[in-house]
Amino acid sequence: MTGSGAKSAVEWLVSVAPDPDACRWEWERNPLGVALLPAGRLWDVLILPGDLGHPTLDVLSLVVDRPGPVLADSGDARLGFFVPAGTAARWVGTGVRGAGQGTWIVVPHPGRTTGGVRWLVPPDGSGILVDPAVLELAMHEAAASLVGETGGGDTADDGTE
Repeated sequence: MTGSGAKSAVEWLVSVAPDPDACRWEWERNPLGVALLPAGRLWDVLILPGDLGHPTLDVLSLVVDRPGPVLADSGDARLGFFVPAGTAARWVGTGVRGAGQGTWIVVPHPGRTTGGVRWLVPPDGSGILVDPAVLELAMHEAAASLVGETGGGDTADDGTE
């Protein structure tokens, strides 16, 4: 990310912080390069298991030019898709966790590499978020492709042809 893009992203992210200066300070001085930010103000985060999240991001990237911010945890076990505020409270989906009003998210600085949580798609400062309807469709497509890769369980392998 370019210097000006990172600066815009930082300003957009810290705008939700109770104390934006403290957030900037934390990013500068925390050896992990992360800060806690409240969800539910400008954005919520839908958290998918990595085995579904990565293929979902692949599908999203084929469908839209810029899907919106997406985080991965340090082991890629979970991906967090930044969606409009209020989405987490309305989301119904097995295996998908929502972080909305009253929750906090560990967020890395958008212009630096960290050893833990990292941006797969960093924010650009414009406020673009992942469209929940498109995310849901991408999840269905990704889940269908995963079922196809494992054989889907539709046929029994009894050794006959």
